[in-house]
Amino acid sequence: MKFIIDQRVFELFPDLAIGVVIVCGVDNTGEKVEVMQLIKEAEQGIVHQISLATLAVHPKIVAWQNAYRAFGAKPKDHVSSVENLYRRALTGKELRHINTLVDCYNYLSLKYMLPVGGEDVDAVQGDIRLTRAESHEPPVLLLGDNEPRAPHEGEIIYRDDVGAICRRFNWREADRTKLTEETKNAVLAIEGLLPVLRSEIEGAVDELKNCLQRHCGGDTKTFILDINNPTASW
Repeated sequence: MKFIIDQRVFELFPDLAIGVVIVCGVDNTGEKVEVMQLIKEAEQGIVHQISLATLAVHPKIVAWQNAYRAFGAKPKDHVSSVENLYRRALTGKELRHINTLVDCYNYLSLKYMLPVGGEDVDAVQGDIRLTRAESHEPPVLLLGDNEPRAPHEGEIIYRDDVGAICRRFNWREADRTKLTEETKNAVLAIEGLLPVLRSEIEGAVDELKNCLQRHCGGDTKTFILDINNPTASW
């Protein structure tokens, strides 16, 4: 299986780097108190260090707002996953337990202020590509939606051979490939645009790998993808 970043994405975002964590044979059942405590501490730290006003102009958040504009999405209507997490924390909406894979990546997203997401590998058909949507993409049912809708031409999507599995870069995941307690094999991605440096992505990847191994078990592989190394194979 491969994880591929299309060169058309680098035409818009030449500085993009994505940390990829592959984990196989996990136990994703039950709630891990330690992980939820880490999330709570991260949320409390955010509340004491950042306000909604300063969040709106934080360089890491502005980078994603500008990225969304670059492919035609309005940041006010389509908030990046990391900005959404921070806004929840700042308005007192504590993250609830979903499953341990998701809890771990939510914690890393809060700690590093980076978008992180994941897919159930066994629900993916073919390779995963980060690419630009074509004019006739099939409709996709996103988490929380009642009806499937097609991506807009030109927007950045993750897709497999069937269709989109995450829309507008990191905006919302597809229901079809979501991580659940039954997930045994997963791929997780940590996304970085300047001012985020490669070293920060590497640190987040290592910490996510360790969190997953501690709380879910399984075997892991990691990759850092960029314009010079756009493909991971496993």
